[in-house]
Amino acid sequence: MSLQIPSAKAGEESLSVSSEVFGREFNESLVHQLVVSYLAAARSGTKGQKTRSDVSGGGAKPWKQKGSGRARAGTTRSPLWRTGGVTFAARNRNYEQKFNKKMYRAAMRSIFSELLRQGRLVISNDLAPSEPKTKALVAKFREIGFEKGLIVADGLDMNLFLSARNIPHVNVCEARSLSPVELVHSDKVILTEEAAKKIEEALA
Repeated sequence: MSLQIPSAKAGEESLSVSSEVFGREFNESLVHQLVVSYLAAARSGTKGQKTRSDVSGGGAKPWKQKGSGRARAGTTRSPLWRTGGVTFAARNRNYEQKFNKKMYRAAMRSIFSELLRQGRLVISNDLAPSEPKTKALVAKFREIGFEKGLIVADGLDMNLFLSARNIPHVNVCEARSLSPVELVHSDKVILTEEAAKKIEEALA
């Protein structure tokens, strides 16, 4: 069974796609898990501080236990000292969450299916301008009623990328580097026919 992705421009032919990829039920919990996993993997986790065992020095007792008139001190690495360690130090950590390929494909199929059901997914092969001019791309957007969202191309078209980078709320990406976060948050997603075929092959 096949479905039709409508064209962004009136009068142009729609694209026939498989219902196995673009006709799935929306699995909210799985999509949420994918988005959380994707955002968690983007965290650097490089914040780090030194505990009293990491700070250099402190091998000898600073002064004798009694008779100096000062408070007892066993080491200069104590958190009470200016150059000492941190009591509850932040450590480097990896925030990645396990999300296998089968779950990823199922979640992405769910996202694309919901986009198509809501009328937020369209096809267009006539977006890339002949030269890198933002004005030319804005004129094309005006023709198809596109204001903000995501454009997914099958490859890196420099004219399209350079023309779109100064337009607010418009992003361009390749089919091989799709972000589930951008897909979920985009008001409208425009695919080229080749990009749609690549996505269908990858998620089948």
